[in-house]
Amino acid sequence: MRSFGVSPTPNVARRGVSASGRRLTAWLLIAGSLTLVPAQAADQKKPEKGPSVTRTAFGKTPDGVEASLFTCTNSKGASMQATDYGARIVAVNVPDRAGSLANVNLGFDSLEKYLAHTAFFGCTTGRFANRIARGRFSLDGKDYKLATNNGPNHLHGGTKGFDRYVWKATEIREAEASGVKFTLTSPDGDEGYPGKLETTVTMLWTDANELIIGYTAVTDKPTVLNLTNHAYWNLSGVGTGDILSHKLMINSDEFLPVDEGQIPTGKLASVKGTFMDFTSPQSIGSRIAETKFAALPVGYDHCFIIRKGSERLPLIARVEDPQSGRVMEVSTTEPAVQLYTSNFLDGDAKNGGFKQHSAFCLETQHYPDSPNRPEFPSVVLKPAQKLQSTTVYKFSTK
Repeated sequence: MRSFGVSPTPNVARRGVSASGRRLTAWLLIAGSLTLVPAQAADQKKPEKGPSVTRTAFGKTPDGVEASLFTCTNSKGASMQATDYGARIVAVNVPDRAGSLANVNLGFDSLEKYLAHTAFFGCTTGRFANRIARGRFSLDGKDYKLATNNGPNHLHGGTKGFDRYVWKATEIREAEASGVKFTLTSPDGDEGYPGKLETTVTMLWTDANELIIGYTAVTDKPTVLNLTNHAYWNLSGVGTGDILSHKLMINSDEFLPVDEGQIPTGKLASVKGTFMDFTSPQSIGSRIAETKFAALPVGYDHCFIIRKGSERLPLIARVEDPQSGRVMEVSTTEPAVQLYTSNFLDGDAKNGGFKQHSAFCLETQHYPDSPNRPEFPSVVLKPAQKLQSTTVYKFSTK
């Protein structure tokens, strides 16, 4: 059974009253007179504000479906925004080493701009993230044909993948986190895939500045499935330049070499001694010129195999921005992660005017073209099974 453990919301310690706060007293205006109240009593009357989530209108699709924007703010004032259009991350505002908040996720301020863009900003990608060769696969002796929307191959679910639907959304409010639960029913035959698929994506924003994304799915027929989030990150802040000076560590000893169509050859290759070796922190741009291959633009667009261990939710990557001091740590139950350095962004207005290498993606997932590679970990989901997967992006400063 292909099933992954879902990480529960972490037990985050509540923020207590600071030492300076305990030393201070609060003045309250009562019945026209000032009364001195001990700090403890004042705290009881005015407890610290906890996590919140608000819902606002975000626009309408061409067929009249309304989309919403959800803003989740934790008790520290850091926030995450998401929309039900594509179950996507819109913004993540976290502090730098000086405490100044900035958005570190590429996105837009309206649904209209998302409808026009072509770069998969922040979305849930499915049914199958990454590529399937020639848009074809066989399952239980039956051949299936998918859209070929990436040259001769199938990419990120096809012409209308999960990123192009308005999902059903429900706000989540917990003591130490807030978030949104997104659900979508994909009918049998959707984009050529078999089976009616019920998918849930839960995004929680915690008081520890963690974005916890949980995926679950069930089907009524055997199908193939590979879900991820396609967030673009720049820890210096959106619009501040490229990410080539960001220092990256990936807990991986092997990667998947690809052909000119970016389809895996089927072999696993060692990262040791190559431009793919991030087992110790390396600047993303230090060896990026060595990635040049065929007619593809310069940059990383490679799948790394996660080093196996005993942890259920291991740390698989760490990124540090020397300029701002922001750090992002990624943990996941998935067996691989795709590093993408926004190679195809070219400043086009429909994609926000963002330029090549203005962000990086760490897309936790299964291997590309797995339906055609029986030697790869299985991506088959059967009616008696339930897919469960978790990825955590944790933000801090150094």
